[in-house]
Amino acid sequence: MKNFGLNIWSNNNFIIEDGQIKLNYKCMPSLLQIVEDIRSNDVRGPILLRFPHLIKSQIRTLYSYFDKAIQQNNYRGSFNAVFPLKVNQFPHAVDAVTSQGAQYNYGLEAGSKAELILAMSKTPSGANITVNGFKDKEMITLGFIAAQSGHNITITIEGLGELETIIEVAQECNLKVPNIGIRVRLHSAGSGIWAKSGGMDAKFGLTSTEIIEAISLLKDAKLLGKLNMVHFHIGSQMSDIAPLKKALREAGNIYAELKKMGADSLKSINIGGGLAVEYDQHVMSSARNYSIDEFSSSVVFLLGEIMNAKNVDHPDIFTESGRFIVASHAVLITPVLELFTQDYQEKLLNFKEVNPPLLVELIELNDLLNNTNCIEYLHDALDHMESLLTLFDLGYIDLQDRSNAEILVHNIIKKALYLKSANPTDELAQLQVKLQERYLINASIFQSLPDYWGLGQHFPVMPLHHLNTTPLRAASLWDITCDSDGEIGFNPDKPLYLHDVNLDEEEYFLGFFNVGAYQETLGMNHNLFTHPSEYTITIDEYSYEIKNAVESKSILDILDSIGYDAEMLSSRLKSDLMKSDFITEQEKNDTLAKLELFLKQNGYLRTTN
Repeated sequence: MKNFGLNIWSNNNFIIEDGQIKLNYKCMPSLLQIVEDIRSNDVRGPILLRFPHLIKSQIRTLYSYFDKAIQQNNYRGSFNAVFPLKVNQFPHAVDAVTSQGAQYNYGLEAGSKAELILAMSKTPSGANITVNGFKDKEMITLGFIAAQSGHNITITIEGLGELETIIEVAQECNLKVPNIGIRVRLHSAGSGIWAKSGGMDAKFGLTSTEIIEAISLLKDAKLLGKLNMVHFHIGSQMSDIAPLKKALREAGNIYAELKKMGADSLKSINIGGGLAVEYDQHVMSSARNYSIDEFSSSVVFLLGEIMNAKNVDHPDIFTESGRFIVASHAVLITPVLELFTQDYQEKLLNFKEVNPPLLVELIELNDLLNNTNCIEYLHDALDHMESLLTLFDLGYIDLQDRSNAEILVHNIIKKALYLKSANPTDELAQLQVKLQERYLINASIFQSLPDYWGLGQHFPVMPLHHLNTTPLRAASLWDITCDSDGEIGFNPDKPLYLHDVNLDEEEYFLGFFNVGAYQETLGMNHNLFTHPSEYTITIDEYSYEIKNAVESKSILDILDSIGYDAEMLSSRLKSDLMKSDFITEQEKNDTLAKLELFLKQNGYLRTTN
């Protein structure tokens, strides 16, 4: 996996050149160069980079494939899309979505009161707003206010109680009535982790009987003319297209039947989200069994076929695919703070004037190892190590002898791996796994990659540099939380190999890709580590610009955000310090200045020394 599966997951957004990973866009800057520019301003800890052009690319891809399918199938409805805010509500992510999608009239979807307020504030003029999820009277009234303000808004009812509330609000006020959608409870279920979003036991939606009752209620309230959408959703990150096709047939027939029942204003079908993103970086794994081309063609063809058979006008098609739009736009960058086998460096060898005979033989094996004899010498070294450990247990050699032996054997194994890297044996491959390196990363998995911890969701990970050399160290990644679950362990079925670097001489940076969907909004403040410092990177033909800097919260801000009185805490700490004894006034002032500095810095590590 020399290229870290770049051809599998990156959608040609990144390339490797000159040993570094670069943006495959315009002036093609390297991620390492961008990170070094940011860190030159004394920024420490993890960094989240946003690339708005990748959002625009995904929006353009979505619309272009659906437009192509519409033309090829002589479909007479239009294609529309909205971005579900639950996927990423962070300001600069939403700003990128709305600005990059403006030319496509790309809208927003809200699932709570706060998201609805955000949608009303951020949706481009004329773009669609859809409202999903359970709603009370206040939230429905907000939908009326949005319609009165000129927004093209559709409130999707999840149950008959919500429809009754819409009718109640319409009767109580003279505000413009928003469009109304019906979420249907399909018999069809999805696939993958989120399959329970569909099916008869799904959390949301109306049964066939409830749909008929809804039509009756709308007629009685003289609001049937506001019913404009049928909505369904069978799950996020759909791995298989077959359940979607089944759901389309079911929902399409429901739509056609409602048209025949007099729902003349009904004009659109919202197929929800679920368009999958490729997270895996290994050839044998795949997140989905379909392409965006097949996805769009299937939707358009099946809906057109149903409507033609029922002699019903083709509906406009809506999607709410958020993961597909924003996952690729964000990259988490973190430095490696420590490698836990660096205590095996040869510079730490400390021989005596007279060493045990087996240790002397290990020294010779280490010095004379070459491509021809490396397997034989490796076997000898492993055998000597067992003998030396037995001698230590019996008290015949001391701790320094044991340390020297461990360092020598470790280095003999490493040399054998490098000498045979082009043609490894099964034995060396097994040793490679056993000789795992633990890379301590300056980040919190709970904060920045919560789906890995909660769902076992893998994310593409690779170094930003050293990419012109073959990585040979089987890697486990440890975060800086005091929790044993804060680890991305080495998986032989999906192995991650990284480079053997000397962190005393250089920094080593890892990038975690496709983290722009859900990870930020689901991230938790475990150990009070908060959102990384984030930056938006815009790129043109000649250079790039670092914009929208949002630094990670300071320690005082973190404590304040969970309910502590930050000013009181700071005063107490300073007061206690001032009461203590110092040898000199200067020492007291210097210590107080350090305390104030630390309180204003973020909670991530600045050094391991």
